[in-house]
Amino acid sequence: MLKIYNSLSRNKQTFTPIEANKVRMYVCGMTVYDFCHLGHARVMVVFDMVSRWFRASGYDVTYVRNITDIDDKIIKRANENGETIDVLTQRFIDAMDEDSARLGIIRPDIEPRATQHIDGMITMISQLIEKGHAYHAANGDVFYSVRSFADYGKLSGKSLDDLRAGERVEVDTHKIDAMDFVLWKSVKPNEPSWDSPWGKGRPGWHIECSVMSAHHLGAHFDIHGGGQDLQFPHHENEIAQSEATHNCQMANTWMHNGFVRVDDEKMSKSLGNFFTIRTVLEKYDPEVVRFFILRAHYRSPLNYSDVHLDDAKSSLTRLYTALRGHEVSTHEIDWNQPQAARFKEAMEDDFNTSEAMAVLFDLANELNKTKEATTANLLFNLAGVLGLLQQDANKFLQGSTQYIEPSLFVNQSTFYSPTVTLVPLTSPGGIEEYIARRLEAKKSKNFAEADRIRKELADAGIILEDTPQGTTWRRA
Repeated sequence: MLKIYNSLSRNKQTFTPIEANKVRMYVCGMTVYDFCHLGHARVMVVFDMVSRWFRASGYDVTYVRNITDIDDKIIKRANENGETIDVLTQRFIDAMDEDSARLGIIRPDIEPRATQHIDGMITMISQLIEKGHAYHAANGDVFYSVRSFADYGKLSGKSLDDLRAGERVEVDTHKIDAMDFVLWKSVKPNEPSWDSPWGKGRPGWHIECSVMSAHHLGAHFDIHGGGQDLQFPHHENEIAQSEATHNCQMANTWMHNGFVRVDDEKMSKSLGNFFTIRTVLEKYDPEVVRFFILRAHYRSPLNYSDVHLDDAKSSLTRLYTALRGHEVSTHEIDWNQPQAARFKEAMEDDFNTSEAMAVLFDLANELNKTKEATTANLLFNLAGVLGLLQQDANKFLQGSTQYIEPSLFVNQSTFYSPTVTLVPLTSPGGIEEYIARRLEAKKSKNFAEADRIRKELADAGIILEDTPQGTTWRRA
């Protein structure tokens, strides 16, 4: 039985879908005004993993992840760039899609954009006003009255009486209570606007997810997810809006992944300590980054550094090295097989990917000893549930997204004599040519030359492995 840590109840609970064999999951997505950073990558990878596990377990999944394409930061950036909001947001949506595809993320079933649901937001705000949960202020804005909702604070555990005025919110003299939050912002110069019963304006941030989740999944659905930083105030405000409107529980289970940290601080654009996905992928294979994210439990902090990514690369290399030389294919997993049962037990314990990966390494060790095809296929298919080990092993081991300085090579373009021109070692063709010349040296019993070639390749980060089938290579 799958158990998930529910942020609402603050404990692990057995997952029981509202509708048998179906999972409806909503995850808060990106605000598209810049390139995604590793904190965003963690959200995308974590809930991709969750969705994959549900599907592997036989559930019919509807996974919704929204796109915020209207927001203060978006407006500011577009004005600074002298471009329209549509042009700005589409550019970064395209970049996000490219980044997520490289990380092996399966696109959500539905990706609604906030600007596509303005009418629904106006309808929900009108309902909240009618029910006494919202009010039209003198400055033209519409605010949610947090004290009108008795359960406000149940997700975060925060009490309104304990919250100080101005904590994580802007003090606004037009509010009845300092903790009230905006649902509709009246029109301002150089901003896009829509018609509404309260005049031209645009929606606040929190209302969009309440509307989009209800539109695509219904007022009551199974799982709501997102980063830990959204628990308060965003998710707290979503609950207040949604449950006051629909008079029912919004989501049964609330999941929050932990922060990515740099020097013990949360990675964020506001702190200026973020690393964009595409910057990291200039140096590391995308699967290394995915492995790095998944080998930690999704709720734990994830400490970013080159040292940790290098270690992830070494660990992933061990798994691919075990698979190399084996013909593998996609098969249905026998969950009664002991190692598969261990993997399933780990995943059903709040998606414990770190324990599930321990099973993969045990299988790799077994495969190195036995060379059995059934073990190779089990390793390949269990890893596939996590979106790992699906590349050709040789291509992964021989490929590198790292740039190697030409100065590291003793003889970049020549080998036996200055008159022999070779393909540079930085390319696979060049490496194969060096290997061929080493083979010639061995056949001629010039073992000193063969050893010298091996050393030169090793100095360039190329590891040779002699097998009965011939010599293979991988990058160190």
